[in-house]
Amino acid sequence: MPNPNRGACGFQSSEFEQEYDRPSKSQLKREMTALQKLGAELIAEPRERVKRVPMPEDVRDAILECQQIKDHEGRRRQLQYVGKKMRSLDPEELAAIQRTIDSWKGQSKAETATMHAMERRREKLLTDDTVLTELLAEHPQLDAQHLRTLIRNARKEQAEHKPPKAYREIFQILKQLQGKSAVDSDTDTDAMDDNDDDNEAEQE
Repeated sequence: MPNPNRGACGFQSSEFEQEYDRPSKSQLKREMTALQKLGAELIAEPRERVKRVPMPEDVRDAILECQQIKDHEGRRRQLQYVGKKMRSLDPEELAAIQRTIDSWKGQSKAETATMHAMERRREKLLTDDTVLTELLAEHPQLDAQHLRTLIRNARKEQAEHKPPKAYREIFQILKQLQGKSAVDSDTDTDAMDDNDDDNEAEQE
């Protein structure tokens, strides 16, 4: 004989489904930790950079305030508050912030790679005279005599274990050349864009 009380425990199946669909406590904790970490990444960045991140003003203010707090306990509490404010953002706002941070990391990697390339070129300048010839061919505006003197002095510094004054100056020259190349590249790009705009205007 069927038991009339079977299944009559006070809950409908839909109520079980709703309970099952809710995020678990561990999932919520992981999400809170991830958002607090995202906030901490922003706090670690320069203020001017944070001000350019697309986010609500109250969230930005909380981050900027946390940057100014030196007291350990006060900073910890403010960091928790930043995490709370981050949880108030919608998925699109969080995605925009994450994209911005990712772009910074990409820039940092590119800057590091450029610096290492300049360091390698400096080492080659000290060991291979043909590298100086190539550099002067690429940048005829350079003072060849001054560079030769710096290279000779840098070699002497290394041999005699002296402070690397000339060695550092060579790097600064390479850094200036790199910066000028980047500016020239941007100028060329802008000129190409202007030409494209002119061509489109003529076609219209």
